[in-house]
Amino acid sequence: LDSLLQEKMVTKSKKRPHTATVEPEVVAEVPLTRTSDEPPAKQTKWINKTRVLVLAARGISFRGRHLMDDIFHMMPHAKSDSKMQKKESLFAVNEIAEMKNCSRVLLIEGRRKRDLFLWAATVARGPSVKFEVENIHTMAELKMTGNCLAASRPLLSFSQDFGDKAEMHWQLVKELLTGIFTIPNHHPKSQPFFDHVYTFSIVDGKVWFRNYQILEEDGALAEIGPRMVLNPIKIFDGAFCGQTLWENSSYVTPCAKRSLLKKVQAGKYQNRLQSKAAYEASRPTESTYKVDETEDVFHTIEKEVEEYDEPEKKRFNKVKKIKKNKHSRKPLEQEA
Repeated sequence: LDSLLQEKMVTKSKKRPHTATVEPEVVAEVPLTRTSDEPPAKQTKWINKTRVLVLAARGISFRGRHLMDDIFHMMPHAKSDSKMQKKESLFAVNEIAEMKNCSRVLLIEGRRKRDLFLWAATVARGPSVKFEVENIHTMAELKMTGNCLAASRPLLSFSQDFGDKAEMHWQLVKELLTGIFTIPNHHPKSQPFFDHVYTFSIVDGKVWFRNYQILEEDGALAEIGPRMVLNPIKIFDGAFCGQTLWENSSYVTPCAKRSLLKKVQAGKYQNRLQSKAAYEASRPTESTYKVDETEDVFHTIEKEVEEYDEPEKKRFNKVKKIKKNKHSRKPLEQEA
C-alpha cells in the first residue's frame, strides 16, 4: 500500500506540459505604390526549361535570312548557331541541339535561292515535320502599326481545324507548334505580360501564321508581323529521320509549278501561231467585190510605155555620174 501511495503522489507532483499556441502566419501585403528603384523579386519557379534552336542551312535567300531573324527575336528562349554546311546530314542537327542544351529545333533550308523549307522537330525522340514556306513577309517589309514588348509571353490561338475531332496529323502539328512557340513560365529572359497573340489557322490545307498585338481587353488587334504560310509535306517518326507517318498527297513541288507555268506560256505562243495560220488560210485569194473586166485592157499599153522609157533614164543617169567625176578631178589637177 505504501508503494502505491508514493506512486500516486509522484504523478500528482509532476506538472503537465502546456500546449504551445500556434500563431497564424501573417501574409505581407503588397504596397499600393512602389518606387522604381526597388529591385524586382527573383522568380524561382522556372520549371519548364525547354529551349529552341533556330538555325539555317547555307544557300538561303535574303528573305529567308530575315525571316529567321524575326522568329529568333520573337522567342526569348531561343538559341542560335552558325549556318550548317550542305554536305552535313540533317541528323547532325540533333548533336548540335544537344551541345546547345536545346530540346526543340527550327531548321530553315533553301533551294536555288528561291524556295524555302522549314523543319520543326523534337530532338532525339521526334517527331519532325517538314514545311514549305510560302508568301513570306518580314517585319521590316510590312511596317505594320502593331507593337509589343520584346520578351513578353504570347497567347497561342489555333483554329477549330486543330481540335480534338480533327485529323491526327493536324493534332500532331499543333503539339509541335505549341512546344516550340510557347515561352516557359517564369523564364529569366521573359516578361510576365501577355500583349500579343500568335494565330495558326488552316486554309486550303496550309497553316497560316499571323502575329497580332492586343490593343484592348475587348479584343481589338493590330498586326505586327511577320507573315508566312506553311505547306506541310511530310511527318517523320524521328528527328529528321525515321518512318513517314503522313505524306501530303496533294503537294506539288516548286519546280513542278514553274514548269507548268512555262508550259502554259508556251501554249499561248503556239495558240497564237495557229490562229495566225488559220487567219491566213481563211483569207480569200480573189477580190470579194465586183470588177469591170474591160479595165484590164489598158494595163498592157502602160506597161509597154514604161518599159520603153526605162533605158533612156538609165543612160541619162550614167552621163550625170561621169560628169560629176570629171568635175571632182579638176581641183586635184590644178594643185599638181
